Amino acid sequence: MGIWNDFIALIYPRNCISCNNSLFKHEEFICNYCFVNLPKSNFHTEENSELERVFTGRVPVVKAGSYYLFEKSGKVQKILHSIKYKSNKVLAEQLGIWYAQSLKDCTEIAKADVIIPVPLHPKKQKQRGFNQSEEFAKGLSKEFNIPLNTTNLTRNQFTETQTRKNKFARWENVEGKFELNNPTALENKTVILVDDVITTGATIEACYEALKLSPGIKISVLSLAYAKKD
Repeated sequence: MGIWNDFIALIYPRNCISCNNSLFKHEEFICNYCFVNLPKSNFHTEENSELERVFTGRVPVVKAGSYYLFEKSGKVQKILHSIKYKSNKVLAEQLGIWYAQSLKDCTEIAKADVIIPVPLHPKKQKQRGFNQSEEFAKGLSKEFNIPLNTTNLTRNQFTETQTRKNKFARWENVEGKFELNNPTALENKTVILVDDVITTGATIEACYEALKLSPGIKISVLSLAYAKKD
């Protein structure tokens, strides 16, 4: 079996998603060097972190965290590109597992009641084949042993891409586009709302406008990456 695996590796080499160097047998997706040195935010260890300040006056978050800091043309961008454009769902889920392992001592996150990924519109999800936020959330859910809910919060209108929009335009693009189907199910619950990349926080804010219909709901936010808006 070892010889066969080595032969397969010659035909289909396993390379690090981040730096493209060859992976050792014990490494998955990302080499040990990149795993240690990729720019992690560690926002969950800070009081009133930069990410939490994004939501000040907009969303009363209990805790907000992002696994990585996004840098244009950097290694994190390569990881996000592999997930979004190469349909690397397994990588997204594994990143969720790794991130949850680093959050185990963050009680505000670890003791939440339910995890909800930011939904895609059904048309967009059909086009893409999957929701990258949901795949990332699956890893968080497995490692935390917190239930994943993908049906209560839904996206009811198809929106254009957010990439090139300014803060106000992003809000206009998502305002009123989310719907909570069963508010009583989340009453007095602590919810972890999960997105892939947070920039201005407009999508999270729009989700909160729907989620706050549940009396007593508390919101924490996690994302795969945080991209500071220039």
